Amino acid sequence: MNAQEQQIALFQTRVRQMILRFEQLSKENEELYVMLDKAEKTMDELREEVAQKQKAYDSLKMAKMIEITDGDLESARARLSKLIRDVNRCIAVLTEQK
Repeated sequence: MNAQEQQIALFQTRVRQMILRFEQLSKENEELYVMLDKAEKTMDELREEVAQKQKAYDSLKMAKMIEITDGDLESARARLSKLIRDVNRCIAVLTEQK
């Protein structure tokens, strides 16, 4: 083989190597895109789950606030009833003194 044929053979070998490497990289790129799509879907699902959990938390927080308010309402009613009884006693005492 002369020098020119050797150079052509070397060039052909390099081109084949580059084609193989390109095919490997293309396949790896495709796999990475698939992984990226899966990760994005998972992130979307997790975002949706977080939004649902946030709504549930807000609902629970609101229910807890209403529960506390109902308890406060009962204690406020009891205090008001006690005050009314005290006022009625005072009126009764004042009426008796006349």
